[in-house]
Amino acid sequence: MAGGFWSGLRRFIMWDYPRATWQYDVMVALILGFVFLTSREWFRDQPKPANIVMIAGHQGSDVWLAPELLAGVAEPQRRAKATALIQSKFGKDFTVVSVQAILDPEKEISGYMALVQP
Repeated sequence: MAGGFWSGLRRFIMWDYPRATWQYDVMVALILGFVFLTSREWFRDQPKPANIVMIAGHQGSDVWLAPELLAGVAEPQRRAKATALIQSKFGKDFTVVSVQAILDPEKEISGYMALVQP
């Protein structure tokens, strides 16, 4: 009896059942159930936000930039790089007035906020 269990388990793990048998159908159903019924949070798979987001304001517009877009860019060149990124994203002529780093509570950069005017 125990030998039959281990033999069945080995055949299940090795996918040793021929197609159109009930064992094969059970394996496929288990795989499909896992794929479609497993929650995103279980894998910590979250949608990635856009890298550049326009936020309308009363003194022009603010544009949030993802931290990886300006990583490694020296502070004096950030405005020029941000201008190029924003103009390529929105296809309009914008003037970047300032670029400020946004820091999280651990003092790590979580993004950049650029004040732009048309």
